[in-house]
Amino acid sequence: MSELTIHTKLEKLPEDLKNQVNDFVDFLIEKSLKSKAKVYPKFGSVKGRIKMEADFDAPLDDFKEYM
Repeated sequence: MSELTIHTKLEKLPEDLKNQVNDFVDFLIEKSLKSKAKVYPKFGSVKGRIKMEADFDAPLDDFKEYM
């Protein structure tokens, strides 16, 4: 779709709908900028925040009847 076609259709709209179109275009621009700026965690950024118990691999008491 060309910009001329969009502009021609936009001219036919009443003023309140033009404002809605403007808001929607702003929303789309913001959405596209956010999708391009993906933030990836830095390797090792959670070091020291996660701890595993010493008995992590030990069988659970809840499942004794199934073993």
